[in-house]
Amino acid sequence: MTKSIIQNTTKETNLYNKILLLSRNKLFYTKFYLDDTFQNRIILIFIHISFLFININKLKDSEKYKPFHQNMFDLIFKKIEFNMREIGYGDVAVNKNMKFLVKTFYNILLNCENFKKKSLSYKINFFNKHLKFKDVKKLLNNTGIIAYFEKYETFCFDLNPNSVLKGDLKFNYK
Repeated sequence: MTKSIIQNTTKETNLYNKILLLSRNKLFYTKFYLDDTFQNRIILIFIHISFLFININKLKDSEKYKPFHQNMFDLIFKKIEFNMREIGYGDVAVNKNMKFLVKTFYNILLNCENFKKKSLSYKINFFNKHLKFKDVKKLLNNTGIIAYFEKYETFCFDLNPNSVLKGDLKFNYK
């Protein structure tokens, strides 16, 4: 039993680390003009994991993946809380921010459903609402980040759910 829990935690940590690498891609901060902030990185993690969650939820036997969802959710928020405390946030600030972040995550999760079918203006508003950009002029017409996440969504929907559970996430945007 313990071995199974340790293996699952390792797989989830593996997947989390790969999502973390995706959210720290220089492309976001150079080509897409995002501010390199703690908040933007968290939002990028949320968007990346949302597409994976949505993909797995659309499966006929999605019920068997509930532990994966819960474990990933717990892991992500534990890591965020740890990082906030490491930065120097106090207990009250951490609790307040965590409450806000949970609401933000669910909002992003809902907005990412059928992302490809949404209009361009909807997508622009979505990213403008959640992310901070360096240059206001460039954010109004920033279709690069939209193209990135459209390709990422397609990539996620083509993934085998078992490979996701193993932490096999090899998305490369060019």
